[in-house]
Amino acid sequence: MSKIAVVGTGYVGLVSGAILSDFGHTVTCVDVNENKISDLKKGIIPIYEPGLETIVQKNHYYKRLDFTTDIQHAVENNDVIFIAVGTPPADDGSADLQFVLSVAQSIGTYMNGYKVIVDKSTVPVGTGQKVKDMINSTLLEREVEYPFDVVSNPEFLREGSAVQDFTHPDRVVIGAESQRAFEIMKEVYRVLYLNETPLVETNIETAEMIKYAANAFLAMKITFINEIANVCEKVGADVQKVAKAMGQDGRISPKFLHAGPGYGGSCFPKDTMALAKIAQDYGETISLIETTVKANERQKMKMVDKIVNAMGDIEGKTLAILGITFKPNTDDMRDAPSLVILPELAKRGAKFKVYDPEGLKEGIWRLEGIKESITWSENTYEAIENTDATVILTEWNEFRTLDLDKVRDLNGGRFFFDLRNIYNKNVMLDEGFKYYGVGV
Repeated sequence: MSKIAVVGTGYVGLVSGAILSDFGHTVTCVDVNENKISDLKKGIIPIYEPGLETIVQKNHYYKRLDFTTDIQHAVENNDVIFIAVGTPPADDGSADLQFVLSVAQSIGTYMNGYKVIVDKSTVPVGTGQKVKDMINSTLLEREVEYPFDVVSNPEFLREGSAVQDFTHPDRVVIGAESQRAFEIMKEVYRVLYLNETPLVETNIETAEMIKYAANAFLAMKITFINEIANVCEKVGADVQKVAKAMGQDGRISPKFLHAGPGYGGSCFPKDTMALAKIAQDYGETISLIETTVKANERQKMKMVDKIVNAMGDIEGKTLAILGITFKPNTDDMRDAPSLVILPELAKRGAKFKVYDPEGLKEGIWRLEGIKESITWSENTYEAIENTDATVILTEWNEFRTLDLDKVRDLNGGRFFFDLRNIYNKNVMLDEGFKYYGVGV
């Protein structure tokens, strides 16, 4: 079994570290945030991810998983070091690598023998070489020589199902420059390797590009069906049946063909912009992705127009907002459609009663700018009571089985904006609602 350090205990780092320890490795997770490390040692995790808390607590109890702020100790005492820190978008849309390169410098400062340094963060093509250069220059300043390898090992985790995705991946991508590094990484993923998980061995640059290309394609697929949905509304077609028939074509598949208010989250918005910037930096045009970014922002505004056009003047009207996270089974609100849709409706004078099963904590500070317009509710029906419309923004399971008689009684306006298409339009109309979906 390997001795592994994971630097960064955000979404990717914590999931990776916890499950690698569950594979039997000895893992040390490192973070500069002392409060976060203290909580993790108590079994308190900073994110909502189904199944993760149990894995963290179990492996910490069995001493396979530990947490520290001491990066020197982690580098000196582990053989494989994962870099899993944030790469937020810079002003020009490129990925900000300051945290990645800072970790690389620390690794070079404390390295005491051969190490495999693994880029787990989503990073632009060429980052692996920058990490290598940073470590080499730091070793040169120390006037020491230690061999090391840099590996690109991108993650393909979906928030809300990350445990399943890590333990049952479609593939594991490993980009490296030496057979020694490949063999060590195969040992890291030995549990998956024995289960015949496909292993893609390639160079560093190809591995880095695979991650961006995959995410950009999925974002493009979502945007495609959203734009088809907008046309469907104009011509009288049903986008759900269009998407189902498309998905039955084996060349297309049904995944990510669900019309809605636009994609959000920590990956698609950031990665599409970063890929477009990479292309620009190398003198290439990647117009499909550039258009995808613009169309996704336009889709959010179309949801605002849908509500206003249906209800007319919304000044002083109160809307029940069900769900504000970018997707269900997560508390993540990064680039969530709600962060555009609610402020735009607030500009037009709307008030909100908001309920999300996990979004309250993050929602309070992310929607600080319109806090005077928001009343936070403790459950679905409290949010719906005495409102003029119900708006479903996130398809949490509990919103799929609403008591429609109760909703009708509580919601005087009978307006029902199902922006995730989880209800049948004809049923809702028969129930007396003024129903509006996306592309139906």
